[in-house]
Amino acid sequence: MAEKVVIIGSGPSGWTAAIYAARAELTPLVYEGESTSENSDAGRPPLGQLFLTTEVENYPGFPVGHLHGYLDSAIDASIAYLRFPKPEGDDKHGVTGPDLMLLMKQQALNFGTRVVGEDIVAVDFDQRPFKLFTSGGKTVETETVIIATGASANYLGLESEARYKNHGVSACAVCDGALPRFRNKPLVVVGGGDSAVEEADFLSKFASKVFLVHRREELRASKIMQQRAINNPKIEITWNHALAEVLGEEKLGVTGARLESTVGKGSRRVDASGVFLAIGHTPNTAFLKGKLQMNAKGYLVWTKPQRTYTSVEGVFAAGDVADDYYRQAITAAGTGCMAALDAERYLAAKGL
Repeated sequence: MAEKVVIIGSGPSGWTAAIYAARAELTPLVYEGESTSENSDAGRPPLGQLFLTTEVENYPGFPVGHLHGYLDSAIDASIAYLRFPKPEGDDKHGVTGPDLMLLMKQQALNFGTRVVGEDIVAVDFDQRPFKLFTSGGKTVETETVIIATGASANYLGLESEARYKNHGVSACAVCDGALPRFRNKPLVVVGGGDSAVEEADFLSKFASKVFLVHRREELRASKIMQQRAINNPKIEITWNHALAEVLGEEKLGVTGARLESTVGKGSRRVDASGVFLAIGHTPNTAFLKGKLQMNAKGYLVWTKPQRTYTSVEGVFAAGDVADDYYRQAITAAGTGCMAALDAERYLAAKGL
C-alpha cells in the first residue's frame, strides 16, 4: 500500500512538514538521511545544517535562559544521545542548533511521524503512486512527496576551515554575526559577489573591522553593491588575495587568517575572530536532475506563487531547496508548514 506523504529531508522545513502532516493524520514517513561523514562533510547531515551550528539566537521562542532542565525531560532517550554537551555559562544559553533540531524531531515523533535513517537516491515521478529508491536498496511508493533536502553552503575545502567550523568559521552572517564572539572584533569575509558584500556590510554593524577578501582586482558584485562596500569605512577590501589558512587555537577558536596573494606577492596574516565564507550555496537536488523544474542555480522552482507546488503535481518543495534568497531556519519552517497543508489539500481533492 502506498504511503500518503513521504518527506525527504530533516531540517526545519522537513520536521515542520512532518508535524503538520502527522496532526492531519497523514502518518508521514520522513527519510532523514544517513548519518555518514560524507553527508556531514557535504553539509547535509541528518537534522540539517542547524545540527552543525552551535548557538541559535534568531529562532523565535528560545530566549536566553536555562533550557537544559527542560530539554532533559522533553527529548526522548532514544534520540537524546545526539545532544551536544552542556555549554559553559549556561545562564546565558538559549538553544543550540542540535538541541533545536532534536526538539523539532521529538515533536514530530510525538504525533506519530515515522523516521528512516536512509537517503533517497533516485525518484520516479512518471507513474503514480510515485516511486522513491533508498540508499538501503528499498523502493517506497507514495501518493505525495515533500522535498526538504535543503542547500549546502560552499566551502573552500581547507583542513583548517573544517577544524574551526562553528568555532569562528561560518557561512551565514545573518545567522551568526551578532554572536558575542564576533562583536567589536575584526572579521574576514571571503568572496566577491553581491552575497559577499551583503555579508560584509551586515557584519560591519557588529565588527570593529571587516576584511573583504577577493581573489581578483574587481568585485563581481553589482555596481551599487560595490560602491556600498567601498563607501563603508569599516570594510577593507583586500584585492588579489585568497584564504590560504584559518588560524586559531583550540579553546579560543579562530584568531586570524593567512591570506595568499594571487599575483605572486607572498602572503600576509590578519588578526580576526571570525572567517565568513560567502561563496554561494549548492542545493541538494542532484538526485532530482531531470525530474523537476529547477532554476539556473539548481534550486527547485515553485510553479505557482504562494504555493509550494513543483513542476510535478503532488510533489512539493519546502525550505532552502527552493529558496536561494532568505535561507533562514524560520523561513524554512514556514514553508514546511505550507508544503504539508498543500499536500493535505491535494490528497483531499483526490479523495486519497
